[in-house]
Amino acid sequence: MKIKYGFAFTLCLLLFFAGVGVASAQEEMAAVGGITDSAWIALAAAITMAGSAMAAGWAISATGVAAAGATAEKPEVFGRVLIFVALAEAIAIYGLLIAFMLWTKIG
Repeated sequence: MKIKYGFAFTLCLLLFFAGVGVASAQEEMAAVGGITDSAWIALAAAITMAGSAMAAGWAISATGVAAAGATAEKPEVFGRVLIFVALAEAIAIYGLLIAFMLWTKIG
């Protein structure tokens, strides 16, 4: 049940960021009369955030269940399985970093 709420929250947050990006690029579109580079960059940042957040959520849910099962059977493997969960979380951090790099190109 927690996964459904987390997915819904992530989706709403990503749609919010996509709306902010498109709204900021829309000012330039009104002046030029077409789709500008800023609009494409904002869209790319939104897609990057959405893709990395959903991939990280999927990876964390899969590794988290496996880590919980492995730790329940053998508590001494906790340190090793924690590394796998941290690597799955790094996917979201990398996506956020790329989205910020794209966002700084707008302006």
